[in-house]
Amino acid sequence: MFSIFLRCPPGEEDGLTAELWEQNTAGIVEEPGGLRAFFDDEVSEPDVLRRFSNHAPELRREPDTDWEQATRDAWPPMLVGERFFLAPPWCNDLPPDGRMLLEIEPGMACGTGRHPATQLCLEALERYVRPGSTVVDVGTGSGILAEAARLLEAARVVACDIDYDAVAIARRRAGIEFFAGSLDAVSASTADVIVANINSETNERLLGEFERVRRPGGVLILSGFPEWDIPEGFGDGEVKHREEWVCLIVSEL
Repeated sequence: MFSIFLRCPPGEEDGLTAELWEQNTAGIVEEPGGLRAFFDDEVSEPDVLRRFSNHAPELRREPDTDWEQATRDAWPPMLVGERFFLAPPWCNDLPPDGRMLLEIEPGMACGTGRHPATQLCLEALERYVRPGSTVVDVGTGSGILAEAARLLEAARVVACDIDYDAVAIARRRAGIEFFAGSLDAVSASTADVIVANINSETNERLLGEFERVRRPGGVLILSGFPEWDIPEGFGDGEVKHREEWVCLIVSEL
């Protein structure tokens, strides 16, 4: 078995984790400054080094270890906001009193809940989703935000993503209408709350669709961009920060 250490800027761990799983890593652990990924000897060392050459990979031979367990140990449950208890599928811990179990996807980008933008969206959903709400999740990824809305007792949750593989994974979450596509497939005046954890450019491009789909008085929760790239055209709104990431909450466009 061998491992590679990959340097990774803060905020990019989820994307790199997803790439590593696609390359058949046996496990991943966080280390200062980046991630260490483990591979069985059946995987080609040169191929892996080439694939991740932009992360300055450092190769190391490893003793025999239960890296599956090591990976599980590296993904402990975590608390987000006031109501959520995020945990991977293998975790048997019970949520603390007053919190709800929200299952994460360690092998999928932005599905772990560790990214600051995802956390900001979860906290905003806590504030604005009410029992009986209709919520639309744009760019749903692993479905973590859609599932959070369902746990908050939204009456209807609609989630879309242009990534067909992401939708296939997200559909494992029951009680949510997932579809592969974009917001233009959603009926007008549908949503009490729209959440979009996507990049600034895409948020700007969807401005007209957000306004078409949102009900009068509805709330728009936007994140997925750093503070130096806040999308334009949304007027004044509440801005929440975590590290260099931003969540923009808009009630009037």
